[in-house]
Amino acid sequence: MDYLENRELSWLKFNKRVLEEVTDENVPLLERLSFSAIYQSNLDEFFRVRVGTLTDADDDRDTRDKRENKTGMTPAEQLDAVFTAVRRLQPLAEDSYFKAMELLKPYGYEQVTFDSASDEEKAFLELYFKREIKPLVSPIVIDKSHPFPFLSNNALYILVQIKDKDKKGITIGIIPVKNEHFPRMIPLSEDEKRFILAEDVILNFAHLVFKNYKVIDRVTIRVTRNADIDPDDDGDFRENMEELVSKRQKLKPVRLELSDNFSRDALDYLCKKLKIENRNVFYSRIPLDLSYLFCLSDLSDDNSLKYQRREPQKSASLMESRSIISQVRSKDILLSYPYESIGTFIRLLNEASVDSNVTSIKITLYRLARNSKIIEALCTASESGKEVIVLVELRARFDEENNIGWSRVLQNSGCRVIYGPKDYKVHSKLLLITRKTNKGTEYVTQIGTGNYNEKTSRLYTDLALITSNPEIASDAEEVFNKLLKKEFVEKTKRLLVAPLCLQNRILEMMDEQIALGSEGYIGAKINSLSDKMIIDKLVEASQAGVKIDLVVRGICCIIAGVKGYTENITVRSIVGRFLEHSRIYIFGRNDHNRKIYISSADYMTRNTTNRVEVACPVLDPKLKNRVSDMFDKMLSDNVKARIQQSDGNYIRVSRNPDEPALNSQEYFYELAYRRAEEKKERQERLKQNKSKSSAKNK
Repeated sequence: MDYLENRELSWLKFNKRVLEEVTDENVPLLERLSFSAIYQSNLDEFFRVRVGTLTDADDDRDTRDKRENKTGMTPAEQLDAVFTAVRRLQPLAEDSYFKAMELLKPYGYEQVTFDSASDEEKAFLELYFKREIKPLVSPIVIDKSHPFPFLSNNALYILVQIKDKDKKGITIGIIPVKNEHFPRMIPLSEDEKRFILAEDVILNFAHLVFKNYKVIDRVTIRVTRNADIDPDDDGDFRENMEELVSKRQKLKPVRLELSDNFSRDALDYLCKKLKIENRNVFYSRIPLDLSYLFCLSDLSDDNSLKYQRREPQKSASLMESRSIISQVRSKDILLSYPYESIGTFIRLLNEASVDSNVTSIKITLYRLARNSKIIEALCTASESGKEVIVLVELRARFDEENNIGWSRVLQNSGCRVIYGPKDYKVHSKLLLITRKTNKGTEYVTQIGTGNYNEKTSRLYTDLALITSNPEIASDAEEVFNKLLKKEFVEKTKRLLVAPLCLQNRILEMMDEQIALGSEGYIGAKINSLSDKMIIDKLVEASQAGVKIDLVVRGICCIIAGVKGYTENITVRSIVGRFLEHSRIYIFGRNDHNRKIYISSADYMTRNTTNRVEVACPVLDPKLKNRVSDMFDKMLSDNVKARIQQSDGNYIRVSRNPDEPALNSQEYFYELAYRRAEEKKERQERLKQNKSKSSAKNK
């Protein structure tokens, strides 16, 4: 259908929007290059997860003919379309990288190639290679006594085709580029801004490694391996997850990248050894691993090359002199990251860990920082005698090892560690604190859109609601009770809880708006939209005249503006300094009947019916207005927003010359700073008034 988009192709369009930041003149130069690295890192994960999944489906007789429900494509057809789209993006990735590097030359930055190095530098590099690199590399020649080695995922290797006068056929030599032994960026200037990459040096002097052979061709390669693997059902779950992490490193390759053209015969030999098809081979004129670009910022003190320094602010709605728990009793608190600090949440946990009235703390954990203060607070609470129940999701992809380690730390401190139901990840961001006082039992519940992770809270936009509402607490208690029994919540009063009572409730609220026709309104700010039932309902709503505003960062399988289907739908995507991660659901126009939820769930089937997710209503009128205003500001963004066209492509929002620029992310940070300053001024006035009153009484 003309109004539906394939999930994988939609994601690639999102990554193209990331790539566009590299050439955006409003982005400081060093930050532009970071987006080149982000684009590449995103693509690496896409190949490991999505291409890996499609490859498995295409290899399986039972699934190879199964068609996806948006565009009717088979796994093989999707793979062909994906590979074509990736190849079309490659020239843009290369050109934007080279242009950004060229613009940095006046500031002293230059990535030198061996061809562009001076004669003096070439002499230095040859000596450097002989003294610092050659003794530390472990080359191998592939022959009968040396079988083809295992090539690690995303690691760099120098591959050479060599000729031995005593042998016929293809002979290959391999040199691993292991940067733990020598620096990846070899400086050629005192300030280290002029540099050459280690793999380029090894590539050019590979003939010195294989002295007894004639090197007839050479290239840098990188292999990307499938990451689509499920844990075994039997035995200890944590041990199974540890085994899964180990196995995943050795799964089948799904992509082979080369830095240059390579001998056809040698390439065919390599593909045969890797058991990879030629369609999975990609070429790149830029470095195959751009992660070093994140280090360039540390080499310069020129602030014009970097984003303006920003620091998350303390919540302006909270008093520092009173405990958070006492303040939440009288009003709900909404935190907005990264504009406000996650320190407020950590302070809440620390208070609860030493509060003699707190009897239990229950929390779900999906992704955590390497040095987690949240873990420290939970361990302190357990060691002080409180019941601490922690659901640790060990299946959080690529964070399994970190979570396995934290689960052991928690368990050793006396916390009760549990895992999610079979085949259902627990993706909710939920905390429940229970207190017993002489007035009875009271609760503090926190529901968020993002992980309890101090690092990403400075980089991702997320919302967190802290409330003492007893009905929300009752629903949260039911979530934890069901998780303990590996069951699912079937009925709630306030919360929406997947997999059984989130999607259906969303559809019901959409039906309410459909009944209002042109007076109805649906809004959503999400990361991805692919749930076919929700898409069908949005189309139905559009056809009924309901106005629909969608802010979708990444995958969007609905195409807006298609006559007769989605002409009342607009889709925006905001890609900027911070990764848009918060989820907001809105039903109804901006009046007292409007329903607003924040959620951990995107409008994807995996979230709405295949995971444990929680959405929470924002009930406080002031906070509802605040979330509505945030959503409106995102709709008004004319700097970082793109609008989807009826052909599925995205263009930047056009701005009239006399129209003020509005970067919603910068606006929210300015607002947080202003509120923090106003709070400081209020506290200062209060302090002065108290001082005057005290002096008068004396």
